[in-house]
Amino acid sequence: MFFSTAYGMAAPEGGGGAGITAILPLIFIFVILYLLIILPQQRRQKKHREMISQLKKGDKVVTSGGIHGTIVKLNADTVVIQASQKSELTVDKSAISKIFK
Repeated sequence: MFFSTAYGMAAPEGGGGAGITAILPLIFIFVILYLLIILPQQRRQKKHREMISQLKKGDKVVTSGGIHGTIVKLNADTVVIQASQKSELTVDKSAISKIFK
């Protein structure tokens, strides 16, 4: 009786295809995540980099903190914006979220 149970629990022959079918759901999930999350984020980043490269003096901008102002001076990594007649603020270029022309 013991031996018949042991033979019944033996691995089936020709099970080499089971490895590929186990990986297919993982590949499918990765493709879906890439299309829904990674690709749109890359497009958004590219669009933001292009916008930052087109900044010029006199542009009206909004920072990510919600500060509205006009660009007075451009540096390599920073921008000086005039928020009111008497206040100038220095912010990173990456903090600019929108340009109003």
